Amino acid sequence: MSAGDTTPGTGDEAIRVRDDRVAGRFEILVDDVVAGYADYRDQPATGDAAGVRTFPHTVVEPEFGGRGLAGRMIGEALQATRRDGLRVRATCPFVARYIEKHPDAADLA
Repeated sequence: MSAGDTTPGTGDEAIRVRDDRVAGRFEILVDDVVAGYADYRDQPATGDAAGVRTFPHTVVEPEFGGRGLAGRMIGEALQATRRDGLRVRATCPFVARYIEKHPDAADLA
């Protein structure tokens, strides 16, 4: 799933991830309700150093917890970060653990 795609969730729910660049966060929506978000800040590339996207905070609202939404959202956020040509600074513990557990994302850190 890429950011913005709608896929079926549990039951008849539609779940999608979007990048709200104005707010500086990725959001996961369940039936068009924001169920969670991951804040980010981008720093452009300088000289030989790649640009960096810092993820300081991830939230899933309690009523949407326990459904794997945070992992789904971070997976999409990291794919978008790779497409944007940025590296990741994971100051959010959830994002750091996600990268540790998913070797395909390790090159972003």
